[in-house]
Amino acid sequence: MTYSVKRYALSDVCEVQMGYTARTRLEPTPAIGVPVIQLGDLRGDEDFDPSKAPLYALGPSFERYWARAGDVLFRSRGERNTAVAIEGDTNSAAIAVLPLIVLRPKPTLISGKYLAWCINQSASQQYFDRCARGTRLRMVPKTCLDELEVHVPDLATQKIIVEIDSLARRECALMHQLADKKLALTSFALLRQMRNAQPHGNGAGQSGARCRQGQSGKSERTNS
Repeated sequence: MTYSVKRYALSDVCEVQMGYTARTRLEPTPAIGVPVIQLGDLRGDEDFDPSKAPLYALGPSFERYWARAGDVLFRSRGERNTAVAIEGDTNSAAIAVLPLIVLRPKPTLISGKYLAWCINQSASQQYFDRCARGTRLRMVPKTCLDELEVHVPDLATQKIIVEIDSLARRECALMHQLADKKLALTSFALLRQMRNAQPHGNGAGQSGARCRQGQSGKSERTNS
């Protein structure tokens, strides 16, 4: 697959918005409130559906904190500073809370899924390793994120790359499931074979020998 690529700083291909700053500990309010996305709500690199975000009673919020379809959520703190795309076929939205950062790609230049894929690649992760701050609480500064180099092909090629990556991940997951099934099947077969095996060995042989000796001694005493 051949295609042309342009190089940009991340801040040139998307808007970078820091998440909402919660002044106090957030407590869920299932009946009322607004949907909120926190760092712990994200699972791996899977796309996030805002309709599944829990509700919280927040104070006044602003439009800039809402993450919608096509946006990307960046984990600015933690051991791995990866990104998650918001599902593109959802009409829901949720407020992103720090340390999440909302990235809003320029739709004519780059897609959210492709941007998330770029951020999650080893070259980007190595870049964050170099510019991250803190030891106990690792953090990637906004200036570092802004300057991340992003290689951008045309939108059609971006879509192909994302689809191939998704298929490769699916294949990897299926291979792991297959390996687990094979291991379970092998363990079951070995256990069944062990349970169905006939008793033998030193213990069984010694028991038989003692039985024969006893029978022989009884016979001799009877004859005498």
